[in-house]
Amino acid sequence: MTSHDPETSPRRAARAEAERLATAALTLPAVFDERAPAEQAPTRGRRRGRIGAFDAAAPGPRGIRRFSPVLLRRRLVVVVAAVIVVAGCAVAIGAAASGGVPGPASDAVDHPSGPPPVADDGIPVPQLAAVAATATPCDDPAFTAALASGDDAATIAAAGGGQAFRAAVASGIAPCVSLSDPNREWLVVNKQRPYDPVDYQPGDLVMPANVRALEDSAVRAPAAAALTSLVKAASDAGVGEIGYLSAYRSYTTQKSTYAGRVAVGGVAEADRESARPGFSEHQSGMAVDIVPCNGSCRTLDDVAGSPQGAWVREHAWEYGFITRYAEGRESVSGYEPEAWHLRYIGPELARAYHEGGFTTLEEFFGLPAAPTY
Repeated sequence: MTSHDPETSPRRAARAEAERLATAALTLPAVFDERAPAEQAPTRGRRRGRIGAFDAAAPGPRGIRRFSPVLLRRRLVVVVAAVIVVAGCAVAIGAAASGGVPGPASDAVDHPSGPPPVADDGIPVPQLAAVAATATPCDDPAFTAALASGDDAATIAAAGGGQAFRAAVASGIAPCVSLSDPNREWLVVNKQRPYDPVDYQPGDLVMPANVRALEDSAVRAPAAAALTSLVKAASDAGVGEIGYLSAYRSYTTQKSTYAGRVAVGGVAEADRESARPGFSEHQSGMAVDIVPCNGSCRTLDDVAGSPQGAWVREHAWEYGFITRYAEGRESVSGYEPEAWHLRYIGPELARAYHEGGFTTLEEFFGLPAAPTY
């Protein structure tokens, strides 16, 4: 096999040509020697022996030593390579700082860096879809007119019925409806919601027709008519007679009633079974305590186990009444169960109350529980 001289091999020739091209454009400083030209030119053998070193034996002018041309070319190549490496590192560092890594040249074309070009008509503005405002019955002229007239039945009908009225009030989208207005069927009074004024007195109190009253105690006109109908329906159903013990109580009367309870069992016990003055539903004229009667009338405690009591639990809502203080709801209403205490809220709201499975007015209208004062 023929061996190649490494000094004349194609690889060596290519590298030498690269060195020549790298240094061709550079103007090297002239290195003079005071010796004769013949002495300055090294022979081929001498050059081979001094590749990569300067000629220490041939000082130039002013003591300047002469460098071999090959050495100069090689050092220039090293310098150029170092510059390229440093430039590449700088590009990589810049790309990392901007959150990206430079890719091939084709990537730079396909994915140019920097913000996208701005269209002729400027930066596009996001278009937000319009959201319709929540419908409220308070914006309905028919509803507000009925509300202003004081007609509770017409107001509820204008809202779309009892369920729609309740939903609007409970959700808070009917701020024009006040649950504190004592003249309204939807009034809510509890241990956290006293009357305003505290000594409120209704102006349309009447005695219910054809209903046995054990006390001279009236109710408001709508509740009186409804109670008459309820008592007649229970009698027609064969469950017996229903009378009532107490209905409206004034602020002054309630003071005496509550004081009597405190005297017997103390404040804590009185607060579980009797309202403080200014906090009693009886003051509204829309609450009534019924009793079962069969010739003679029995007590309040007899209602729960009587046929009249069972019928009332099933049908009172049909006449606009609810059992205000139900079994197991003391933590919400604040009172022990009272099977005898009926509260009138009107037929439409009573239907919504019954069909919705509610057991307290607080939950019906989305109000907080009121177990204590």
